[in-house]
Amino acid sequence: MKLFIETLGCAMNSRDSEHMIAELTEKEGYETTNDFREADLILINTCSVREKPVSKLFSELGVFNKKKKPDAKIGVCGCTASHLGEEIIKRAPYVNFVLGARNVSKISEVLHKDRAVEIDINYDESEFAFNDFRTSSYKAFINISIGCDKSCTYCIVPKTRGDEISIPDTLIINEAKKAVDAGAKEIFLLGQNVNNYGRRFSGEHEKVNFSELLRRLSKIEGLERIRFTSPHPFHMDDEFIEEFAKNPKICKSMHMPLQSGSSKVLKEMKRGYTKEWFLNRVEKLRKECPEVSISTDIIVAFPGESDEDFLDSLDVMRQVRFNQIFSFKYSARPETEAEHFTNTVDEEVASLRLTTLQNLHTEILDEINATSLGKTYKVYFEDLIQDYYVSGRSDDNIVIKVKGSDELLGQFRDVKITSIGRTILTGEVVA
Repeated sequence: MKLFIETLGCAMNSRDSEHMIAELTEKEGYETTNDFREADLILINTCSVREKPVSKLFSELGVFNKKKKPDAKIGVCGCTASHLGEEIIKRAPYVNFVLGARNVSKISEVLHKDRAVEIDINYDESEFAFNDFRTSSYKAFINISIGCDKSCTYCIVPKTRGDEISIPDTLIINEAKKAVDAGAKEIFLLGQNVNNYGRRFSGEHEKVNFSELLRRLSKIEGLERIRFTSPHPFHMDDEFIEEFAKNPKICKSMHMPLQSGSSKVLKEMKRGYTKEWFLNRVEKLRKECPEVSISTDIIVAFPGESDEDFLDSLDVMRQVRFNQIFSFKYSARPETEAEHFTNTVDEEVASLRLTTLQNLHTEILDEINATSLGKTYKVYFEDLIQDYYVSGRSDDNIVIKVKGSDELLGQFRDVKITSIGRTILTGEVVA
């Protein structure tokens, strides 16, 4: 039997998809296919952080139902499954089952229960031993926690993934060792707020914070790089920043979700920090680690955002000079506090602010990238791309491609940059 799975959204969803593939391969005998028309089981692993992916779900379902094999099953999984539940089957009655983001381990159960809806956000999977499957042999995504304890007024994630629970460090370390033994030289740690790790475990476990987890993982022989996402600015204490800076196995790229540069808006968002705190943490980070690259998330036109508030976001952009931004207009999400805020920003104003923000970042990025020409970076190659190129990432998360073949995959090479683009640099292997 063949399985097709489409994954929308974040890296945590990608890892959840790998877990489902592992369970279905081991327990049900499925093998994956890239063509949904030949699949016996079609899964959509959904995202609900913004409105667009939710709208996309039902159009995708319609296409799948129209063109699938007559007896193929369709399952909807992930965050949208968690918050819509039975409504999905009401709107698309050909869907065979719905599986929430906190119930991934039940995939084999719901497969055999027609019209099953499993969406319990209090279900505890923190110590479930998933079978092993990875889409890449060269790097490994590893969950270190599930759920989220924050109460950001714009965010639906706590309603779809439940309370935050940390996965015991012994399980994380064992999973990392298995990945390294299978050929991975890089691991990517995942959690809604990774640097809040250790706040709560489901059972009696040694209290280990994120900095100590990083120290323990870095002792694994054969592991050369550690990445993680996303740390929360509120939890960026000095111990964490200093461990990040001094530990040679930790890649020197930091994702710091700003969301807004206005302290007033940050308070309305219930982010727990101010503009001044964020800039202080950036200053500390760059003092301890001058080579760090910093990326961020920014929402424009949050309800009540004034022109002055927006200028604060632009000011932080100019001061920090982010290497990458993920920017969006505010999108009201169901079951969030901000859904009921009435002081909305005009759509035309919101669009103009997003364009202004993105244009500023383009200017900054062009200036940053111009300094890369002629530089040499150590690149870990992990993907074959079109026109006989191989791509990988530098320690500070720059995507770099070179002419080459699969012989470079899984290898570290020194690359001199010969051409610059906004999202990818081109170079030649020099060592």
